[in-house]
Amino acid sequence: MVADPRVQRQRLEIRVFGMVQGVGFRAFARHHASALGLAGHARNLPDGSVEVIAEGPRIALEELLRNVELGPRLAAIERCEVSWQPHTGDTSWFSVER
Repeated sequence: MVADPRVQRQRLEIRVFGMVQGVGFRAFARHHASALGLAGHARNLPDGSVEVIAEGPRIALEELLRNVELGPRLAAIERCEVSWQPHTGDTSWFSVER
């Protein structure tokens, strides 16, 4: 029997560009990731972008991606770079890093 790919655990790496720092983006990502039961983190990068890395079931990661692409109300997203990777086994709570 083949496992349902929607529940297969994966790693999602998102780099979000635009006006995404200082607008509550990391807290927004943490809220949605935590509600979906995902592990990972969100952090500001020196170039002004935000990195969101999450692990969990593919279907939950796809929902997180849809939310991140919309962003919080004050954000102005120019683009997102998305990379799907194999699950690394991270089971930590979703955190906000500086």
